[in-house]
Formats: sequence, C-alpha cells, structure tokens
Amino acid sequence: MPLTKEQVFEHARLGQLWAGHLIPGHDVPGTELNNTTPIDNSVIGAIENGTARDVDLAVRVARATFKSGEWSALAPAERKRVMLAWADLMQAHIEELAALDCVDAGKPISECLNTDLPATLETFRWYAEAIDKCFGRVAPTGPQAMGLIVKEPIGVVGTVLPWNFPAQMYAWKVAPALAAGNSVIVKPAELTSLSAYRMTQLAHQAGIPAGALTLVTGLGEEVGEALGRHMDVDVVSFTGSTEVGRYFLKYSAESNLKEIVLECGGKSPQVIFDDADLDGAVDHVLAAAFWNMGENCSCGSRLIVQSGVKDALLARLRERLAQWKVGLPTDESVQIGPMVEQVHFEKVRTFLQGAEAEGARLVHGGRIHADLGSGWYVEPTIFDHVSADSRLFQEEVFGPILAVTPFETEEQAIELANDSHYGLAASLYTTDVRRAQRVARAIQAGTVSINGFSEGDITTPFGGYKQSGFGGRDNGLEALDQYQQIKTIWYVN
Repeated sequence: MPLTKEQVFEHARLGQLWAGHLIPGHDVPGTELNNTTPIDNSVIGAIENGTARDVDLAVRVARATFKSGEWSALAPAERKRVMLAWADLMQAHIEELAALDCVDAGKPISECLNTDLPATLETFRWYAEAIDKCFGRVAPTGPQAMGLIVKEPIGVVGTVLPWNFPAQMYAWKVAPALAAGNSVIVKPAELTSLSAYRMTQLAHQAGIPAGALTLVTGLGEEVGEALGRHMDVDVVSFTGSTEVGRYFLKYSAESNLKEIVLECGGKSPQVIFDDADLDGAVDHVLAAAFWNMGENCSCGSRLIVQSGVKDALLARLRERLAQWKVGLPTDESVQIGPMVEQVHFEKVRTFLQGAEAEGARLVHGGRIHADLGSGWYVEPTIFDHVSADSRLFQEEVFGPILAVTPFETEEQAIELANDSHYGLAASLYTTDVRRAQRVARAIQAGTVSINGFSEGDITTPFGGYKQSGFGGRDNGLEALDQYQQIKTIWYVN
C-alpha cells in the first residue's frame, strides 16, 4: 500500500527509511551508510554501500537480459503497455514518492507534490507513448538497391543521477533508455537514493524485467567510477558537476570508449531590457533564481539588467521576496528549505561572505537561519553591482544567491550573457519581437526562454553548450538518440 506523506515523515523520524541494491542474484548484504536528512541532520535510515563487485554483477545481469530479448526484443506496443502500467503505479504512490524526495533532499513538499512528481510521471507516460510511434527510414535509392536506416537499442546503459531532483532526473534518464529497449543500471546520488529505490521496486511490480532495470546504491567514487570504467557498459549518462563529468570522459578513454552523455553545470543569465514588462517578469526572475533553493543547474543566477530599469526591478523583487517563507520543507507553506548537506552549505556560505569584498552590494537577504533545523538554511539573497570578473558572476553557486549586473546596450548585454564557461540556459525579457529573436540567437545556451523562465517541456530537448555538457540531450525525441545505434541495412537487387 502507498504511504501518506505523514507516514513517510514518521518513518524518517524513526530512522526506518532504507534503500539498497536491486539486482537479481544479489543475496549478500553489503555494508551500509547512514542516511541523514538536511532538514535537521538526523539519521533517517541507511543506504547500501555498493562496490565495484556489485556493479559488475549488475552489468552481467543487464547484458544477459539484453541478449535474451526479454525486454529488448519485446514488441514496442507491449513495452508501452508495461511502462504505462508502471506510471499508473507511481501515480498511486505519488504522495509517498514526493515525501521521500522531501526528507532525502530537503526539497519543499509543496514543490515535490505539485511540480516534480507530476513532471516525473509525465515523462514516463510521454516516452511510453513514443515507443510505437518512432520509425526508421528508407534511403532514396534507385531500383538496383534498397537502403533501410534503422535504430536499435545500444545495450547496457548506466545512469548516474544528481541529488537535486531525484525522482525527476531518474525519469529523464531511465524513461527514454528503457523505451528504446535497453537494459538500464541506475546509480542514484548517495545523498538521495530513496525515491529511485522505490520507483525501481514499482517498475518490477509493473512488469519491467528485474534484469532490464537494476539499481546500485553507494558512493560516486566507488559505484560511479566502476560504471564509468566497466568494459561492458555501452553508455553512461551523467547529470552533475562539470568537475565529475570530466572524470567520466577519462574513465571512457581508459576503458572501452563507451559513449558519455554529460549534462553539467550552469551559470544562466537573465537579461532584462528597459522595455520589458517588469511586473510580469518578477515572479519568473525569482523562480529562476531561487526555485529549489537555487540547487538547479539551469538556475538563473545572473540578472543582467539595463541600467534605466534596474532600481525599479530590484524594488519589485524585494517586495515579492518578502512573501517567500524559509523553513522546514515538510511545511506546505515553505518555499525555501535547507542546503542539501554541510559541505555544500559551507560552499554557498563562502559566496555570501566574499561577495562584498569583491565590490558587490547586498540589497536583500544574506541571512543564515542557524537556529532552524540543521542550520543550513540560507535566505534568498540579492547582490547588486556584481562585476563580470568576480567569483559570484563566474562560478556556479548552486544556492539561493542572485548576482545583479547592469548594462547599457544590447551588444553589452549579449557579451555579458556569454561571458561564462557554461551555456545551459538563459532567459531574456523584452517587448521588441525583433530584439527577442536577435538576442535569443546570439546567446550561447541550449535553452533560451523569452519573457519567462522555462526549461521547455518534455517535448523539447534540454542540454547545454560549452562546459555545460555534450553527447546528447535529455527530453524530446532527441533523448532516444543517445540510447540507440543507427544501422544501415543495404539490400542489393
């Protein structure tokens, strides 16, 4: 039976939440790691601490299942039926899954329930429905030959997930990889393994073969590296920091040259021109900067605003931010919960402490709620006069800090927006349609939204330029491509 959110919260309080490997044939319990919640840093249970041997078992099972055709050769319509049944099961457990992400990652329960989990289920249903609607092609040959261009599942796929959107990132990787007919091995972030464990259990209950979807929990330096170096893994799809993404390229080069798909960091600009609808922009600007406590790779952490409207916009932002509540994420009225762990909190605090020394001026927030829960609660913060050569402008904070930098001309705005090693997302605000098109084309980012903050939706590919990643895209039909091989079959008449 599905648990209510209150039951999940009670299990967390009692330290009864557990996640571990889901691998056929794995019958020897491994060591465990304490699982603590960022809400108050208490122990809410444990996760199994995986090893390279566990990864090897998962790969052998995944390969055997792939070769058997139990999932890979299943009729597309039947794969669709099973995946839709899985989505229906997750729908029945939506409150439980949302509460698991809340206690595991410190995410506000209202966002988990109303945003993350609905988007997660939409992803599964969309790729399930796509399974029997994707076709190959026939090459335009003469009568002497016939050329078929077909797409086949690539084989064994390793997915290495981030901690900031546990359920949703699971869906972004697993849904298209399974829809394409692959065997998939999931490595959730060690900080947030609970929803991945539960969703995988529900997958097996719905009819996904246990060998076609396995789960290995544990530390990145052990489980993640073992996946990256394994000679029988065909693809690793990774979402996380650019620093760790570089390691996966190294692992691939030193093993079997497996394909690597990277979705890494970001330092996304929000560009506000002086003809923008400021009242309409306010909520979008705040959502881009502070949604999920700024722990979002597409976070609009750089506000690049035309000088003539900067003060008016800042006044509106401060007024609206007064309505945002910092507090325990189990409270449905809270918008800002804690940073995910102590190490990350300390990193974010260095930006708070160093911004003014770099010439920035604090205009809102800046307070740490040390007396609240774990003490890792950072108030939404805005710094003005942030120079383009400062850490706050150049480095990814992954916390609720917005850096404001003024500009005078369109050319300067584009130059500032592109002054970054990253290129994941961007937003721009103007009522001039021609300018909107010019600037959107000129900004170097994988997703550019106009007059609103958006990452697109399930139909549009998501990924980045420059050091924000490469090798494929999440979402859209394009996501299927990274989990498929293209084969030409040439008939000679």
